Amino acid sequence: MEQKDLGKTSTGMQANIAGLLCYVLLWITGLVFFLIEKENKFVRFHAAQSIVVFGGLTVLQIAIGIFSGVLAVIHLGFLFALLYPLIGLVGLILWIILMIKAYQGELFRLPIAADFADKMINKPA
Repeated sequence: MEQKDLGKTSTGMQANIAGLLCYVLLWITGLVFFLIEKENKFVRFHAAQSIVVFGGLTVLQIAIGIFSGVLAVIHLGFLFALLYPLIGLVGLILWIILMIKAYQGELFRLPIAADFADKMINKPA
């Protein structure tokens, strides 16, 4: 497979490798690359999308944990607790797909998350 030229990165890495690394530790590596990569739009987009997607899933899991605890008082906490594995599975599938697409040099855009990512990278400094 021929590698696309995705431009230079300020990290000295190939852009597709940096894009993949944006997802490796979920929103954490997304944040790291968002802060250190100032030039390459491909890497910045994947970093921002990683923050939005996996940061959002993390917040959702925290909220479900809180609601499960609160509703446990009236013995309904298990309803929210059942969502945990579903969110985990969705996160795992997205994690794999996004890393593969970034490595392939594709600007793979998830609905809604990509719009937020665009706003993050196009915001004036």
